[in-house]
Amino acid sequence: MRPARVTSTAAGAVVAAAPVVLVAHGSRDPRAAQATRALARAVEAARPGTTVLPSWLDHTDPGPAGVLRDLAAAGHPRAVLVPLLLTAAYHRKVDIPAAVVAARESGSPMDVRITDVLGPADGVVDAALLAGLRRRLAEAEPGRFDALVLAAAGTRDHRARGSVGRVAAALGAELGVPCRVSYASAAPPATGGAVARLRAAGARRVAVAAYFLAPGLFHDGVVAAARAAGAVAAADPLTDVPELAGLVLRRVDATAEGRER
Repeated sequence: MRPARVTSTAAGAVVAAAPVVLVAHGSRDPRAAQATRALARAVEAARPGTTVLPSWLDHTDPGPAGVLRDLAAAGHPRAVLVPLLLTAAYHRKVDIPAAVVAARESGSPMDVRITDVLGPADGVVDAALLAGLRRRLAEAEPGRFDALVLAAAGTRDHRARGSVGRVAAALGAELGVPCRVSYASAAPPATGGAVARLRAAGARRVAVAAYFLAPGLFHDGVVAAARAAGAVAAADPLTDVPELAGLVLRRVDATAEGRER
């Protein structure tokens, strides 16, 4: 276990920064786990000395409960768990709290704080998230486009879909173009249909922004559908863009400030 970063409080006391545990959904596609590890490295690089450990809810080891147990056994009194999720749906509401409970029941006592997801928190779309999406769009299509589709994985949770809609509205407003939502699963419309409708309405150059944290089957399908429907570009997932690493750290800091209050 790497040594934790040491910080000073206003009163001069020295305390060790809590380890950060990233929790990704998990995928059978090995590229997804590679993306999570890359983000962990990017977060560590953005804040040297901080211990950042990746974990997965499914398909890839270790799971978050195991990582928390190991931290507790190593003597860490607290940890901050960051859900690598873009919507606060089932995994944030059920699976991640259950992993924390499992770790507490089978390991040493430890204070575990769970941050907000990386998507909109309290209805607010973080500027860093929009900046990361814009970076990936610029990499995919450095020219101009006159309409945009924000392609997400999909969920049956209507509140989670509402948060995706807020991101689409904010991204479209920043870029000055209409932006429509599409989903790879669980909810309509599909990406190809969204692109086709924008083109039918008169858009000549439609680009697709990827509201994904990692590559995988869903993103591959989005790219194929976008190209088949005539999109000029389909962006890569956010993965480890600097803006995403900064957003992770802001979520961590907000949770730490909540503890001190």
